[in-house]
Amino acid sequence: MEYVYSAMLLHSAGQKIDEANIKKVLTAAGVKADDARIKALVASLDGVNIDEAIKTAAVPVAAAAPAQAPAEEKKEEKKKEEKKEEVSEEEAAAGLSALFD
Repeated sequence: MEYVYSAMLLHSAGQKIDEANIKKVLTAAGVKADDARIKALVASLDGVNIDEAIKTAAVPVAAAAPAQAPAEEKKEEKKKEEKKEEVSEEEAAAGLSALFD
């Protein structure tokens, strides 16, 4: 992740994202830079519009649902279990009736 972060830092600072600049950022942060990973990152970012990628990757945060009381949660769980049992009984009855046809 440090490699991607270094590219993002360079982009936000308006600097060119190249091998030398990424290596400088990583070295300044105290990370031992791996030349192969740097080359792969630079190659993968070649021709990518980073601003557009950030816009499309950003997901709006949904409003948090209000917390339910424990009693309500238990009621909902029981209802779900009952519905599951009803479906399985119907399926079983349909399977048995097929034996007598």
